Amino acid sequence: MRTPETGSALPEPCCVLTIAGSDSGGGAGIQADIKTITVLGGFGMSAITALTAQNTREVQAIQAVPPDFVLRQIEAVATDLPIHAAKTGMLANREIVEAVSQGIDRFQIPNLVVDPVFISKGGDPLLAEDAVEALSRSLFPLARLITPNLHEARILSGTGVESEEERREAARRLHGMGPNAVLIKGGHGEGPEAEDLLFDGSAFHTYSGPRFDTPHTHGTGCTLSAAIATFLAKRLELVEAVQEAKRFITEAIRLSVPLGKGHGPTNHYAAGLRNVERDRVLGALARAATTILEEPSLTKLS
Repeated sequence: MRTPETGSALPEPCCVLTIAGSDSGGGAGIQADIKTITVLGGFGMSAITALTAQNTREVQAIQAVPPDFVLRQIEAVATDLPIHAAKTGMLANREIVEAVSQGIDRFQIPNLVVDPVFISKGGDPLLAEDAVEALSRSLFPLARLITPNLHEARILSGTGVESEEERREAARRLHGMGPNAVLIKGGHGEGPEAEDLLFDGSAFHTYSGPRFDTPHTHGTGCTLSAAIATFLAKRLELVEAVQEAKRFITEAIRLSVPLGKGHGPTNHYAAGLRNVERDRVLGALARAATTILEEPSLTKLS
């Protein structure tokens, strides 16, 4: 890729495909994924699995996309654009899970991050019961990483997740279902720290971040998985990609947006806003230094 002005080479953008449902409230799903991918410097592409009528309080209605059309979206992207990583979110039903698995396998899409979305923040079911088995049977073996929360890890593994050792055992069982690695998210736990546990098949890694007292955490799972996929697309190793994504989501929650009357969204632009504020402060310091240097009287001590 070259600039029209100079003809000099530009780096190819990292392209990330999100396969998920649409959130009309903008805080989760496809909307959260695209925001995250863009802010982190990636080029976001999408295959929409379901339309939802939802806000910060509830999911009022769901319209699943026909499975063959989900597959057509994946095919349209994969046969024309590079895909350096992908993530899945809400897949709604068994037929869509199987269509997505078929597309991922057919086009050999790399660096797949599977967020096994079962239930919305407000408690509304987002995955049919018969789709859970299809998820673990068809999609997990294609994944570089799966990112269940504590509730999802408990259901999928069939074991408790209360203690550290129970979570490790759950991670081992989930790893046995075929993914390269498992990240059990600790955001729904208790205590001052939110601890995520990564098992890469040979070693465990723990990622801690402060737990914030805020109801505005809508879309955290979507945002985290999209961030991990983007960092993998940028060729970071898995352990580092998870670490960077953890930092990103921690800031997004810390600066979450109090919109709506329920669970407001995380702030996908938190990292960018921090950089803008840093540049503003550095600019002010530079101008102050220039003023001092240009005015000799200011350099003299009284």
